[in-house]
Amino acid sequence: MTTVRLPLFPLNSVLFPGLVLPLNVFEERYRAMMRTLLKVPEDEPRRFAVVAIRDGHEVAPSAPGMPDPTALPERGPGAGFGADPAKAFHAVGCVADAATIRERSDGTFEVLATGTTRVRLRSVDASGPFLTAELEELPEDPGDEAGALAEGVLRSFRQYQKRLAGARERSLATGGELPDEPSVVSYLVAAAMMLDTPTKQRLLQAPDTASRLRDELKLLRAETAIIRNLPSLPAAELTRGPTSLN
Repeated sequence: MTTVRLPLFPLNSVLFPGLVLPLNVFEERYRAMMRTLLKVPEDEPRRFAVVAIRDGHEVAPSAPGMPDPTALPERGPGAGFGADPAKAFHAVGCVADAATIRERSDGTFEVLATGTTRVRLRSVDASGPFLTAELEELPEDPGDEAGALAEGVLRSFRQYQKRLAGARERSLATGGELPDEPSVVSYLVAAAMMLDTPTKQRLLQAPDTASRLRDELKLLRAETAIIRNLPSLPAAELTRGPTSLN
């Protein structure tokens, strides 16, 4: 079992290996994290871990709250996540490698990172200026028939795109633009589908690639059938994820 200790960045979204994560960092605990990462030599990876929030908030309250307007805002690295922050997060997350960390004149940061490796959360430390975590790296097991399943998922994904974005959508990916490596397919489709966070989290923590692809195949067929019966459903851009506030 390989473990690593990294800064921890909780989000209200799921990061998958290979996917790009843009961040607008303005809260002090995460600004402190970025200042620390900037001290890492440029020829070394500037890594942090992203976990989806199970119960809590990306941004800690910064003003008196409701229903008690006199309540003081929470401070510190674990603000908004309760007495035991580990319980507020899903157990499986993803390591992010920050390719770009740019500090603005007002002290906030613009960050562009890419998901690399799945990890399991073992413990969370809130004693410093930002959260850190002990993490166990999770291998990606292909499972049985991953190649054939990936082909089926790609076919279903193209139909899903056509139904959701419209056959004339210029940004619609073609066969040549989509990968064929099963694990890459599984993560790309998981990130691109219009799914809620619990479902995306389930896909992230699938025991192997084949299991994730089987789940995606069921989801794609179900979602495509729903869209087929709802022709007025507004189109959505599939290749762009929401930028986190933090």
